[in-house]
Amino acid sequence: MMNILIIANFTRDFSTSDNGRFLYLAKELSKKHNVEIITTEFSHGAKTLKKPVTEKWPFKITMLKEPGYKRNISIKRFYSHHIWGKNLRDYLKAIKKPDVVYCAVPSLTGPNYAAKYCKENNIRFVIDIQDLWPEAFKMVVNVPVFSDLIFAPFKYLADMIYKTADSVCAVSQTYVDRALKVNKKLKSGTAVFLGTKLETFDSYSEKDPIMYKPDGDVWLAYCGTLGSSYDLISVFDAMDKLSKKNIRPKLIVMGDGPKRQEFEEYSSKKDIDVVFTGSLPYDEMCALLCECDITINPILGRSAASIINKHGDYAASGLPVVNTQESMEYRNLINEYQMGFNCRNADSGDIAEKVERLYTDEELRRKMGTNARLCAEERFDRRNSYNALIMEIVGGGYSIPSE
Repeated sequence: MMNILIIANFTRDFSTSDNGRFLYLAKELSKKHNVEIITTEFSHGAKTLKKPVTEKWPFKITMLKEPGYKRNISIKRFYSHHIWGKNLRDYLKAIKKPDVVYCAVPSLTGPNYAAKYCKENNIRFVIDIQDLWPEAFKMVVNVPVFSDLIFAPFKYLADMIYKTADSVCAVSQTYVDRALKVNKKLKSGTAVFLGTKLETFDSYSEKDPIMYKPDGDVWLAYCGTLGSSYDLISVFDAMDKLSKKNIRPKLIVMGDGPKRQEFEEYSSKKDIDVVFTGSLPYDEMCALLCECDITINPILGRSAASIINKHGDYAASGLPVVNTQESMEYRNLINEYQMGFNCRNADSGDIAEKVERLYTDEELRRKMGTNARLCAEERFDRRNSYNALIMEIVGGGYSIPSE
């Protein structure tokens, strides 16, 4: 039996409907090991303090203090992560040394302290890259030379974390490759998509949705953050083009974020049918997603995002996807499984054309949707894919126990 620390700045609410990667791993690892999750008291999504955990879990949850922030791109955010990192540093000094530290990256300050702690104490240090910093920030603040200078300290921290790791895991091969560019002691890493537990997803999808689709309607679905990386404007423009041809799908936007008001105001000026549900519990999102016919993945160009949460849920729903994201890893996956269409980025005409093809051809929707579900079963089902991740944490010979 090992003592395992899971360090993750960005966690969810630890409720029974929490579909986060770290809660899932903690539940599985605690079947054989002593596990503690170290996270923050601040909710990145809600921008408030997290509610107390009421569910009884077979592992310890420690929420360290963090000042918090209102805007995702702000000095206050970087300061907030800095303080959380210092609190993590102090907490690690005060506890019994674990056998292994599994650390999510980003943020950067906390994982950098964890890397130093593990190196000084000869503790196995396993990182799991969820996003690329500072690359993700440079997409938003993209000023030649200036951006490189201002984000140089972030790149230094990221490189130090990557170099120190004894094992590199990530949510995509793209992120693994980034770390291996600087980690010369490792020849390979482990890419495990965020994914979902299909058994749980399917049970949620069978619940009554909060909205029912009338016969004859065709619904588009978007799930996720309403933020600066997501190009719903081009989707609205595409729908407006289709409406002029008397093709009128309804778009169901599931999620919330800083650009919600802007998106609502823009869509209201178009001759289109859009419903904003706000943020939904995961079970309600699954049920409503499966009520739809086509999924939309509109991510702006230059994004550092690769394989993300919504990709697994979209595939699990058994619906075809219309994608603008430029990540070659995801575009290749769509082509490999023939589970939808890739579009030119920010091209509303191309989006409209691809949506029209699916809107008017029910058999094509069914065929591509079946392929999407196959992709979910082969590449996104945690009961299969997470074995590799857990083996990186605890060593070989592990498989997820049957329940």
